[in-house]
Amino acid sequence: MMHQEQRQRTHDLLASKGIQRALFTSSNSVRWLTGFAPPIQLPNLFLGAPALVWYEAGHYTLVVLDGQDGLVADLQSASDCAVITYMGYTIQQAIASGDRLRETLAPLLQRSQAQGPVGVEVQDTTLLLQQLLDSALPTRAAITPIDGWLVPLRMIKTAEELQKLRENFALTDIGHEAARKAVQAGKREIDVWTEIHAAVQQAAGRRVPLGNDCVVGYRQNNIGGWPEDLVIREHDNVIVDLSTLAHGYWSDSCMTYYAGEPTAEQVKLHQTCAEALTFAISLVRPGLLAKELDQQVRQFMQKAGYAVYPHHTGHGVGVTGHEEPRIVPYNDVALEAGMVILLEPGAYFPSQFGARLEDAMLVTANGAEVLTRHDKSLP
Repeated sequence: MMHQEQRQRTHDLLASKGIQRALFTSSNSVRWLTGFAPPIQLPNLFLGAPALVWYEAGHYTLVVLDGQDGLVADLQSASDCAVITYMGYTIQQAIASGDRLRETLAPLLQRSQAQGPVGVEVQDTTLLLQQLLDSALPTRAAITPIDGWLVPLRMIKTAEELQKLRENFALTDIGHEAARKAVQAGKREIDVWTEIHAAVQQAAGRRVPLGNDCVVGYRQNNIGGWPEDLVIREHDNVIVDLSTLAHGYWSDSCMTYYAGEPTAEQVKLHQTCAEALTFAISLVRPGLLAKELDQQVRQFMQKAGYAVYPHHTGHGVGVTGHEEPRIVPYNDVALEAGMVILLEPGAYFPSQFGARLEDAMLVTANGAEVLTRHDKSLP
């Protein structure tokens, strides 16, 4: 059943905190609890509010715009989760999605029999929803902010999540195959990006949002950025950092490509980044602190003669592109089996060239299983 294990973990957490009812309004929480993930990059024009989940005594209710319940058809038969909708677009009357949402959600809250405080993801709760909580609950209940409560739970992936992530990583592999062919002198960054996106969506057979970077080395800020109308010249490098968003989950990966034969300096940097990535992967094991992993990879690059890169060494991935554990200098979180992390050492010479290589891996009891398969060799 879709995301049932995630809902059980959440129920156990809330019960341990004495919370019998809760309102989840963060889109990340809603995706993780229900699998609800509309394949659209822009907000729907007719939403009364983003999708939300009401929890009470072990049962969940997903509230979505009409017509979107088909995206979670599997939930219709779930014993622990229901789906209700409200009207958005209509030609019969003025569009008033906020009012329709209020009319749909109020009876659900008014039927609440649970006692005690209401857990609420306050940061993502709109004024409309706050007013509805205040007015519709049978008795005025104390609010317990639960922002971030699900973040630690999301670090350990379920089997269902791993399958979705594996499918995403396979799409980024396809994107990188297209990128290797597309990076040629005379093309622009946006031309490369367009060919990547086309290859990914053709393979998926559906719309797939794509991030992150496609930057030519002679940019002043050549670490990352959206593709622009910048022409790739002979011997230029192009950093292509790709994330796909499918089934509500993100992938990530990076490779540096070259137009023609790379220079001796580019070859040396690329090989060092490849060695640093291999070294980083060899370190991965349960119990290793994120900051220790970060420190060792940074030291590897320093000993090779390169300035410390100004970004993270890596990060987790899931219903967002950057999840815990963040592989950064401050983070005391220990790696655990079941986490999916990215590692991405690099070095950059502004306005000249740079390189970054990135792989995704599943932390296992014995080390790491690499999940990305894109070719990271020099041409």
